[in-house]
Amino acid sequence: MSLITNIVVGFIAFLHVYILVLEMFLWDKPAGLRAFAQSKETAAATKVLAANQGLYNGFLAAGLFWGLSLGASGNNVKVFFLSCVLIAGLYGAATASRKILFIQAMPAAIGLVLVFLSY
Repeated sequence: MSLITNIVVGFIAFLHVYILVLEMFLWDKPAGLRAFAQSKETAAATKVLAANQGLYNGFLAAGLFWGLSLGASGNNVKVFFLSCVLIAGLYGAATASRKILFIQAMPAAIGLVLVFLSY
């Protein structure tokens, strides 16, 4: 169970690194425009805000990698950062796009369940 848990947590961490790249570096590029259904004009006007958002996603990823690096003793760290991801995903789904529920919140919820089962 521990291996599966760590794979899921690692996937979520890498997902947030990917989101960081999209928001910080590709926001106004074709990949970012497609991912977030933005026009070039909207992307240009919100580029700085998106970069800030991307930085926060990077902190979430860093926290998950930190928890993984601690092994079994990092479960509390994993729970904290997965909870942050879940809350951010729920807020994003309620305020920005329902697809965030499936991309961010659901994987975090699955990760949390797996971490709790590995205690």
